[in-house]
Parts: sequence; C-alpha cells; structure tokens
Amino acid sequence: MGKSLNPSKRQKLIAHYDHRHLQEQPLIPGLPDHVAELCLSRVHPSLLYSVCRSWRRLIYCPFFPPFPSLYALFFSSSDNEIQLLSFDPMSSRWETVPPPPNPLRLLVHHPSFLCRNLPVQSISVSGNLVLLAATAPNFNPALSRPLIFSPLSRSWSLGPPMETPRRWCAAGASGPTVYVASGIGSNFSTDVARSLEKWDLGEEDEMDDFRWKKMRQLKDGRFSTDAIDAVGWRRKLCMVNVAKQGILYDAANDIWEQMPEGMVGGWRGPVAAMDEEVLYAVDEGKGLLTRYNQDSDNWEVIMEVESLKGACQMAAAGGRLCVICGDGEILVIDVVAAPPKFWAVQRPAELEPLAIHILPRLSRLDFLLPTVS
Repeated sequence: MGKSLNPSKRQKLIAHYDHRHLQEQPLIPGLPDHVAELCLSRVHPSLLYSVCRSWRRLIYCPFFPPFPSLYALFFSSSDNEIQLLSFDPMSSRWETVPPPPNPLRLLVHHPSFLCRNLPVQSISVSGNLVLLAATAPNFNPALSRPLIFSPLSRSWSLGPPMETPRRWCAAGASGPTVYVASGIGSNFSTDVARSLEKWDLGEEDEMDDFRWKKMRQLKDGRFSTDAIDAVGWRRKLCMVNVAKQGILYDAANDIWEQMPEGMVGGWRGPVAAMDEEVLYAVDEGKGLLTRYNQDSDNWEVIMEVESLKGACQMAAAGGRLCVICGDGEILVIDVVAAPPKFWAVQRPAELEPLAIHILPRLSRLDFLLPTVS
C-alpha cells in the first residue's frame, strides 16, 4: 500500500472531477451547480439531508465540505477481530468502514490480564485515523508501520516503518505530526523506553521526509509500561501515566517540561483537547466533566453525569466530546450549548468499543475519486 492521499493532490483531483452524474436536475433551479454548491455549503448538513435526495447526496460528495462523524474501533469476541465503524449523525446509523487489506488479528483479551484489555492505540490526525500500536497473539508488537484510514477516500495506507515497533507506549499528535514515545518492543530496552519519535504527515510528499525522526529523549523509562494518550495542547504533548506522574513535551522547541501541579492533579480519567486549545477531562471516579484553566492551574467542573463514572476514552472536535463510558456506553456531550447537553449513541450489539474518534464523514461509494499512486 502507498501513502495516504495528500490534501493538495486531492484538491487537484477535485478540480478535474466531473460530477455531472451527481444528479440530472440542477441543485438550485436557475443557478449553475458550482454556484449552488457554494450557497448550500453555508447550510447545516442536517437541513440539506432532510430536504431532497439531490441535496442529501451532495453532502456526501468528496468535493463538498465534510461534516464530522463519530468513528469507533470495536472488538468482536465472536471472531476475535477488530472492526472500525462510523456513526453518521445525519442518518443516526452505524456504517461499516472498508476493512484493511489484511484482517486485524490483535490480542485484546488474555487470561493473564483478567482486569484489563491489552491496548490498541490509535489517534486522529489531519482527518485520518492512524493505528499505531497493539499486541500480536505472540505478545510481540503487532504493527511495524502505522496503518492509516482516510474517510474521504475510504482507503487504507501504510506509514513509514518504525525503527522499533512497540506497544504500551505514549501516542499522540500535534498539528499534522504524529508522536510515539517510550513503550516496549519485543523485549524491554532502556533506549526504547526513553525514546521519542515523530512523523510529519504534512511532509509526506517528500520521500526524504517519509520517515520517523528521533527527537529529544525522556530522562527515564517511567512511561514505558502504560498505554498513554499524549494529548496535543497548544503545541505541547501532555502525558500522564497510571502512577499519576505527568510531563509535557514542547513540540516547537523539542524540550521536556514538568507538568503543572494542578494539571496533573485533576487528570483523573480520559482527557481530550478541543482543537488543541481547550483541555477537557472526565473524573472517572466521580463522573465529573471538567475543563482546565491554565491561568489558575485548576480544573473547573462543567457537569456531573452518572454515566461518566468509569469512563476510559474520550475524543473532542466540533464543540462536542465523545466518551466511552465504563459499561461500554458511548456518550456525546455538546459543550457549546448552555447548559451542556448530552445523549447516548446506541452501539452495535455484541461489539466492545476500544477507542473513539471524531473524523470527517465517509464519502459515498458512487462519488469516490480515482485512485492516485
């Protein structure tokens, strides 16, 4: 598989894309379609979806601004496979995502780990889902290269090979750059436990940049035995391990910093950053949703929800938080609304959610762009 489709290439394709087959009738009578598209792009997709078939089809075209959708990695105990599904907020339905060329045979449950799952670590970056680390059935790292899914092209691709494939690591993104820190390879290594590597998706057109680059090492290996979300926030990566030891990585200056006392003190469950600017956290013990105030170095309580107790993973985008709760329920919270509103999304039967992401909606099959090598 090749690299994921670069946005600049996509724009060139869209410019030459003949979409006369989109519909026989004009989108808006009396207006050229390209003008009608500009007008309709200012209307909320939920309104377009409910008006007529041609407008409903339009919002799923590759050249129309995509609305955000919920994506979840699920584990199916019936066949021991990982599945990626997308929840379309317009139709309120789960949609199967095209599977990768090779089935994901990853170790999630094992008798030696009765109280927890073996982690499958994934992040969202530049509108793509990137699968970075997991455990193979032989307990070795399962992925030697990142596995990338693009919703707009409905395709999978491979990232550059990692010098040391790993698991139980810290994984995150800042802007278009993916970071992997610490972790364990096939065997424990102090060098790997202290390592930090980055891969910039924004530079992937240059073959010399299609690789991982080593950055400044950690001072020790205390983050090497946990699967950690490295949360991108204001050009920094925020990392807290199970022992509640926190650290910040300044991506702009390639230096490690001590995490403020108040920040690590309120890090009591899953944390996500809205547009990498505002940090939200769930106190999994009390069911509290909080927001970090950098000026006062404390977490302000937004709301208390019983369902948030035991929360294990969270994503943030478009003014909404999506949370995997302790019982496997998926909760959506609109933090822009006053007061904040929340509702549950019914998950598919007999599937266990492992990770959740907010990404652009899937393009429909009849509007796929031609393949680019």
